[in-house]
Parts: sequence; structure tokens; C-alpha cells
Amino acid sequence: MACRFTELVVDSRDPEALAAFWSAVLDYRVLGREEDGSVEIGPAEGFGGAAPTLLFAPVADPTPGKVRLHVDLSPTDRDQDAELRRLLALGAVPAEVGQTGGESWHVLADPEGNEFCLLGRRVAPL
Repeated sequence: MACRFTELVVDSRDPEALAAFWSAVLDYRVLGREEDGSVEIGPAEGFGGAAPTLLFAPVADPTPGKVRLHVDLSPTDRDQDAELRRLLALGAVPAEVGQTGGESWHVLADPEGNEFCLLGRRVAPL
């Protein structure tokens, strides 16, 4: 094995708010806070476990324009419609990226506008 994907860093205006949103979405917890205001969240086993952690780094003005990377989520303990309702209740909003309407996934954005997709196929929880 060469490498493992262990952490994703996200520029954010409000790291605490995004950490709270994504913790609720992914059932993660805060693993640490840095002096610069960064907040790291992850699964209960912490950094280096089966799932990557997310580090929200404070920036005054996140990079404008289309982001070249987004996260795909799959529901674990409910169907796609129920998970979509949960994500919207947490503060996600529908995002328009040129969908045709025939997709099997939903495109959403987090409270700072970072796009992500909710796929239709359920997967087993970790």
C-alpha cells in the first residue's frame, strides 16, 4: 500500500459553524481545535481510522469560482428521501449545477455554499 486518504482540509469563513454542520451530517465529533481557529472533526476513533477526518481552516475569503472537488454521501440507516429531509433540516440547501432532473442523486450545498451530492444507494455504516 502506498498511501491512505486520512484528512480533507476545507477553507471556511466560520470553521466552528461548518464543523457543527458536518459533524451532524456525518455523525462525527470535534477532535481538536488549533490556535489559528481551525477545527478538526472525525469519527470516534479519531485521526487515522477507517474514515478520513475533516479540518476546517479559517480564511477571510475562500477561493471564488467552481470548486474542483466535492464530497459524495451515501445514506446508511435510511433511504435517500429520508436522508435528504434530514440534511435539509440541518441547513443544507439544493444546489443547481446543470442537472437534467433524471439524476439518481441530489446536489446540495452546505451553509457556506460547498457543494456535495447525496447518492441514492445505501451503504453499511462503519
